[in-house]
Amino acid sequence: MKRLVVIGNGMAACRLLEELTRLAPDLYQITVVGEEPFAGYNRVMLSPLLCGGTDEQTITTYPHQWYRERGIRLITGSPVVEIHRHRRQVMTAAGHVLDYDRLLLATGAAPRQLPVDGVALKGVMSFRDLHDVRKLLSLSAARVVVVGGGFLGLEAADALVKQGHDVTLVHSRGHLLNQQLDEAAGHRLQQDLEARGLKFVMQARTQSIEDNGHGGVAAVHLGDGQRLPADYVVQAVGIVPRAELAAGAGLTVNQGIRVDDTLQTFDPAIYAIGECVEHRQRTFGLVAPLYEQASVCASHLAELGHRRYLYADTATRLKISGIDLVSFGDFGGEQEGVESDTLQLALPGGYRRLQIRDNRIVGMVLYGDVAEAPFYETLWRNQADISAVRATLLLGEAFCNLPGDGGDKQEEIAA
Repeated sequence: MKRLVVIGNGMAACRLLEELTRLAPDLYQITVVGEEPFAGYNRVMLSPLLCGGTDEQTITTYPHQWYRERGIRLITGSPVVEIHRHRRQVMTAAGHVLDYDRLLLATGAAPRQLPVDGVALKGVMSFRDLHDVRKLLSLSAARVVVVGGGFLGLEAADALVKQGHDVTLVHSRGHLLNQQLDEAAGHRLQQDLEARGLKFVMQARTQSIEDNGHGGVAAVHLGDGQRLPADYVVQAVGIVPRAELAAGAGLTVNQGIRVDDTLQTFDPAIYAIGECVEHRQRTFGLVAPLYEQASVCASHLAELGHRRYLYADTATRLKISGIDLVSFGDFGGEQEGVESDTLQLALPGGYRRLQIRDNRIVGMVLYGDVAEAPFYETLWRNQADISAVRATLLLGEAFCNLPGDGGDKQEEIAA
């Protein structure tokens, strides 16, 4: 049997192992090396875990038994420290020497660190993995400043409020989730979260973190002069692909580990998938493209290599404290030099915005009530002409009778 070593045991790696052992169960002797001391778990469920909505056993989607049943050797808590490409060996911190015929890098990404004085103080944390959640759950009632108004920052802040902490979220932009929501939806989200006890400081940048004199946190200083007293700081300001191992082995690294459409590096024995990679000048952080990469790469490792990975823009679906959000495309109408029209509708249970260009949907934001998302997404993907239903488009599919629907839905509703 050929020897496959997988560096990383996150969601992308586990999905690839699942697919590969289905396609070619007897092709490889597989060894997985995970830096964390855990079996495979669902990182998406860390927020419910932090707010008490689930437990560690439930989010462990690939328990130790799963690896044993497939004959996979799992090494946990011992990161790989060196790759010797010419010898086709990897070395772990615990002294394992692992030979490979094929090597898969799935090293993920690390939380971006705030570039400020005081970031190394005890009490400055991230929200990225199970170890982080355990630390956050161990906190007694405290004043917490969360830096970052993206998805992870909001999830952490909301969960910490539910744990009974006094939480203030600092965001450098004018509205929350500025990459996924327009201004109206972002402000509405802020209002809804404020009603649940979360405080916000917007359009503010962290200047420094003050030492309490004992190596811990006393306060967060902002660029506008504000001082926010704090016992802990949670930084949620993005992620950075973990590509140091690849760079040390002489692989091509730019923003991430460079791969081609088969997820292969320039070394034909080494593949890479997930948050650590760069494919066609793009890096990744959402689950959907990672799973697609895992599927394509598995087909090549299984020696059934007829597939290619090409990124396709997809709708972003999020849930913040029970509030559903969906967005896609150019929802802000910000494409330079191109005019577009905005259709907006405020609803008791949410908000809808459609961006229209040349009678076609080019972007969308749904807040709260997202039941119509599949309908709008289909029109967007198919570049359907919506001129005949423009007046009723915001009301949803039931009020639209597009060519080819086979009947007047408005008449059916009236009847």
